[in-house]
Amino acid sequence: MTTTHAPAPPIGKAAVGALGALAVSTGALESVVTPTLPLLQRELDMSPAEGALLSIVLLVTGALITPIAGKLGDRYGGKRVVVRLMAVVCAGGLVSALAPNLPVLLLGQVLQGAMVGALPLSFILVRAHLPAGESKVAIGVVSGLFVGGAMAGTLAAGPVAEGLSRHWMFALPTFAVIGATMLVHRLMPHDPPRRTDGAGIDWPGLVLLSGTLVTLMLVLGLGADLVAQPLVLLGLVVLLAAFGTGWVAVERRAASPMVDLRMLTRPAVGKSCVLTFLICVGTSAATYLVPQLFAVPADTYGFGASATEIGFFLLPGALAASLAGPISGIGVRRLGSRAVVTAGVLLMAVGLLGLAAAHTEIWHLVVGKALVALANGLCVTAMVTRTATSVDLGDTGIATGLVLVTRVIGFAVGVQVTGAILTAGTPSGSKIPAESAFVAGFVLAAAVTALSLLVVRTMSKGVKE
Repeated sequence: MTTTHAPAPPIGKAAVGALGALAVSTGALESVVTPTLPLLQRELDMSPAEGALLSIVLLVTGALITPIAGKLGDRYGGKRVVVRLMAVVCAGGLVSALAPNLPVLLLGQVLQGAMVGALPLSFILVRAHLPAGESKVAIGVVSGLFVGGAMAGTLAAGPVAEGLSRHWMFALPTFAVIGATMLVHRLMPHDPPRRTDGAGIDWPGLVLLSGTLVTLMLVLGLGADLVAQPLVLLGLVVLLAAFGTGWVAVERRAASPMVDLRMLTRPAVGKSCVLTFLICVGTSAATYLVPQLFAVPADTYGFGASATEIGFFLLPGALAASLAGPISGIGVRRLGSRAVVTAGVLLMAVGLLGLAAAHTEIWHLVVGKALVALANGLCVTAMVTRTATSVDLGDTGIATGLVLVTRVIGFAVGVQVTGAILTAGTPSGSKIPAESAFVAGFVLAAAVTALSLLVVRTMSKGVKE
């Protein structure tokens, strides 16, 4: 059941800026674990399996909270939900900053995973308070700033952890999230709820999706190690199939499903999810492999770069990612989503193949990573904008939540697969992967990215289908 409410009051640049600040700070807090995982493993005496768990727990919990956050935002109003969600994130950041051991740090990361739900809530607010044309640009700006914040966190985490401590690399972006949340609370007017069906949270769906995602990560992360134990691997695959099948069955029957799978039957939403998954698998390869390649000792085929040097080398990519969102928003408005996505896919494929063919000089990696970062921002922002503007206003949070969950899953799958390629390509008794493993990772990512062109061809030229 839906009700008609008075139009939400318009907002100015200050309110959009507050949402942008929140996107930057949450993006930075989301990204600090990946570049500092070896440091955390040493300081907390973690095994490789525990390190893998730490690296994915935020992504998994984020994928779970995103559709719930979007749904609640549609039902109760975006501002009301985003402020409460950010309170959970801030608590998680402080727990991570103060964590004396791995279990407490894992708890902090679970709470921080709520931050992934901030983007669909931001889109609800933007669409509620801005005209259609301006909302497309604003969505692009907010999405781009989130990507830029994530890159900034990746750049700064290592130097902060080494120069101060691991505690400060969590504390500093958490303080920024607290400040940005206060700005949103102060500057953003309340938006009326768009859905009033009153149904509760789909707890069976949440549990089954949790099991599906956790089992998927275990299969991808431990698959290579479990080849010698085929029964264990088979058991995990069967469990994954059971969780996935059960979740789909529950969601189809639920009166108020956690994820409205019927939304995927809409061409604009379904195609956006497929494209986002493929593109994020390709992006994650460069995100994971390029820093690893920089760190390979200089007396082999790498560069022996320190954490500070790696951050400097990745700066062009960070700038490209932060600019991609606004550029994509403007491009979608003027040229349509298909043109922007096509350009982004081709650019990413060229960047990945270039990295596979030429990676003997630092500038090869710098340029290649920047191309991939720019292409990813163009594509994902265009997909989110296309989805947000192709559904009814009351379905904005649910639809964009689906795309953003797909983004998280695609990135997690890509990282796990490329990590497995490096592990398989590491000679016995050595800690350095063979150069061919990096080449294989880049080529596979380019092939997956190129596959997305088959979907792009079926898209309409405009935003709506």
